[in-house]
Amino acid sequence: MNKVATLRNSRGGAVPSVLEAVEVCIAAGAPGITVHPRADRRHITPQDVRAIARALQGKPQNVELNIEGDPRPELIDLVEEVGADQCTLVPVVPGEVTSQAGWQPGPSTDPLPKVVARLRGRGVRVSLFVDAAPEAIRWAASSGADRVELYTEPFARAFELGPDLGRRAFAQFADAARLAHSLNLGVNAGHDLDLANLTVFRDLPFLDEVSIGHAIISRAVFVGLATVVREFLDVLAGRSANG
Repeated sequence: MNKVATLRNSRGGAVPSVLEAVEVCIAAGAPGITVHPRADRRHITPQDVRAIARALQGKPQNVELNIEGDPRPELIDLVEEVGADQCTLVPVVPGEVTSQAGWQPGPSTDPLPKVVARLRGRGVRVSLFVDAAPEAIRWAASSGADRVELYTEPFARAFELGPDLGRRAFAQFADAARLAHSLNLGVNAGHDLDLANLTVFRDLPFLDEVSIGHAIISRAVFVGLATVVREFLDVLAGRSANG
């Protein structure tokens, strides 16, 4: 949804429609919608989030709303206001184009346990965006989170360099997932996953969900959004491209 909103905002107005994109994804079988409303409002806005939440409430099927972002008061208030199913807390570096790393335990993360407790107290599942490293996983568990979201760009870059490096990187992520599971954390993942590397990554132990935006919209430019959503769901389920 962020990519659709970025295109809309580049021209102004309401086209392309974020809500129409939501409808297409749900109709194609997507089990959840993820948005990352940033403070600079360069793509998804709080108004978009409210509209998406209202649209999902009217759906007969159970489609989750996952709101990503840094734990600034405005975002936490919005998560609570719309009753998001999940909040993924992500570190944000001023001026970044996209996320660059997971949380690094230290002074910047000291306030997070209170934020996690607040959200969980409102019935929101909390996921923390972390690197696939034991110390980060253990920190997430100590913070009271329900899940971790593994930052998968290192795996994606290794996969591009060949099967051996890809397998080695995957093994590191598999170890991280097993550790998370042993600490009663659910396992999410996201960043630069695509149709090619998902044929490997879909076998990650205890994988609950993946968040994919850039790769879906990049391919949808050429073949259509509904087609690409179905392609990704087929790959995740281990089905061939033609069923």
